[in-house]
Order: sequence, then C-alpha cells, then structure tokens
Amino acid sequence: MPPTPDATAPGAAVPDRGRADACPGALRLHTAADGALARVRLPGGLLTVDQARALAGAAAALGDGALEITSRGNIQLRGLAPDCGAELGERLRSAGLLPSDTHERVRNIVASPGPGGGYTDVRAWVRELDTKLCASPWAAGLSGKFLFALDDGRGDVAALNADVTLIAGPDGSALLRLGRSAAARPVPAARAVDAALAVVRDFLAVLRATGREAWHLREVPDLLPAGTVRLPAFAGTPPPLGAVPGGLSVAQRFGSASAAQWRVLADAAEGELRLTPWRGVVLPGAPAARLADLAAAGFRTVPGAAWERATACTGLPGCGSSRADVRADAAGALEAAGTGGLPVHWSGCERRCGHPAGRWVDVLATGQGYRVVVQGAPPGRDTAVAVTNEEMAEAVAEARRTTK
Repeated sequence: MPPTPDATAPGAAVPDRGRADACPGALRLHTAADGALARVRLPGGLLTVDQARALAGAAAALGDGALEITSRGNIQLRGLAPDCGAELGERLRSAGLLPSDTHERVRNIVASPGPGGGYTDVRAWVRELDTKLCASPWAAGLSGKFLFALDDGRGDVAALNADVTLIAGPDGSALLRLGRSAAARPVPAARAVDAALAVVRDFLAVLRATGREAWHLREVPDLLPAGTVRLPAFAGTPPPLGAVPGGLSVAQRFGSASAAQWRVLADAAEGELRLTPWRGVVLPGAPAARLADLAAAGFRTVPGAAWERATACTGLPGCGSSRADVRADAAGALEAAGTGGLPVHWSGCERRCGHPAGRWVDVLATGQGYRVVVQGAPPGRDTAVAVTNEEMAEAVAEARRTTK
C-alpha cells in the first residue's frame, strides 16, 4: 500500500530527499519478500468492467491471484515474477490501463466516488486532468507520491490533504487548495484543471531553478500562492456500505480480494466500477439485488462493523521490514473487539504504509507486541500504551472510542 502523505506540518523542516523516489508503478516493479509488486494507477479509481476483468486475469496469471486496493484507489498486484514486467505492461496497454509509459507513476488522482450527492460529476475533471498530465513532458518530473484530489463538494476526498485539491462549488464555481492550506483560491470550474496544472508546473520550475528537493507541495510552503477563501473542516466520510443512492457500495477486508472475487464484482457492475481511497468499490447503477451475490462472495455489504475504517499494511510474510503478521493480528483483534469508532491502522514498522489521514488509531508492531496511540489527538490526550498481542484488542477498542 502507498503511504498516506506524512504528518509534516506547514512550515516544518523539509524531509531528507537525498534518496530517489522509489515509489513502485506498473512498469517499475518493487521487490518484496513475497515477490515483485506492481502498482497500477487508476485515476479517480475509474474502471470499466473489461478493465476489471483484465486486472483479475493479470493477478491470476502473473501474481499471487490477489488484488489490493490502495489508500489512493489504485490497484496492487503482488507475488509477481521479477521477469514478468513486459507481459504485464502489454496486458495493461491492451486494456487501456497504461496510456503513457513515461507518466504512469504520476497519474495519482483520487476523486469523490459518488454517485450523486455533490455539486458536479467529477469524472470529467478526472479524465481532463489525466489526459493533460500524460501530454505534459514536465509532469514526468513529479514524484510518484504527488497526489491530486477532485472533490465534488461534499468534502470527502478533500479531507485527504492531497498536494492539489479541486473542490466543486455551486453554479460552476470551484476552489483550488494547495497542500494543507486552510484557505483556497476561487477558480472557474471550467478552467479548474488548467489552473491546478499551472501551479504544479510553476512549483517544479522553481524547484529546478533553486536546486531544492521536494516530493510534496507542503514541504515548500513558502512557494505556494496564498488562498483567499477560508475552508471549513472536511467531512472525509466514505460511502456507506450496501445500497446507496444510484448504486451499490462494497468493501473487502484490508482491501484485498482474489481474482475470483473480482470477477464476481465485475459481473455485478453496470459498466463501471469506482475504487475509493477507503479501499472500497462503488458500483453505479448496480441493483440492490446484486448485494446477495457480493456478500456470498465475501464482500462486506453491511455498515457498522468493527471492520469499518480498519486497515493494515502488508506485514509479514509479504514485507521483510515488518515485525509481525499485522493482518492476522489485526483480524483477530477486530473479531474480538466487535466495535467501530475512529479509523484504525496496523503497521509492521515505522513507515506506517497506507495509514489514513486525519485522526486515527495507530497500532505499531514493536517486536514484543504493539504500541497503540491516537494520532491527531489534542495535547495531553495522546498517551501511547505498549501492549502484548493478547492485550491489543481491548486497547484498540478503547482508543477507537476516543471522542475528545
């Protein structure tokens, strides 16, 4: 899973960027303990049924047979042979999932999954931004971690604190937010994508001219134009599971599903799937009658369980940096606790890959057990506790109930 943008606050020291950006892609495979890993960018999480089936076929033929939805609504394939890159690339090109070899790692775009409920259907923004990114030679210089968020006005993906966020407003208006700024600039919705790209192009030009290194806009707040419109707190609410207005919403534990499960998902879709940054899938237009098939295939279709907003990194045995099989430990804790609450994320090491934004319960493997703390808690209420595996479920449940 990709790490969510780290907690560098505006004005904080710029992280050390002496090392190269090693973020994996569809063509740049990452070597993990369980084989090679590929990350396929899906701008806005948008997939056709045929593309979903093509990904399932690639996972079954070239990898370990599973597909993971990341915290940016992309797809990861694991357990790949190190020499499968050429075949994987051809499969993705044939399915229309690799429009640019040079820009494939910078197509990081999350979008409100809908359907309905906002001021606009942001899919038009998604397609315009993706097309113009791939057509701009300068954009290839972006980090593979640089993130765009396109919010339809409900404040769901705006809460992810992307590098560049466009927020739709009423009557053809839009707001352009840069980094984690508390204010945004008004722009016409029809020219919002061009305004966003102009800022990013200027950002890269200044970095080149000054010799500075940065992967994210928030690392160089002095370079960002000031906003004029104060922003509210964003809801950051994912679609509820089950039947939603205009379609269905489902999820899988830790965002991982087998190729066979993905084929069931594709069969239930009505032409399109939308992967969410909460590791779920929205199926616009799909009838409620399909929920029974999806539940029988192992998808989560009912809201309110302890699994709601619970995530974990890969852990052992897939990641050699992990100190524990965090997914097995997390599953045991969630089944035992039986309660929801704050988002919670289990990590096998300090990188905390895939952790959520905002306020969340951080469960970090220590080698002797876990360290549990609420990230983003007010001062004085952020006391961490060290627990054994046996004590972890109760500690996590208590932390998730934190309300102040």
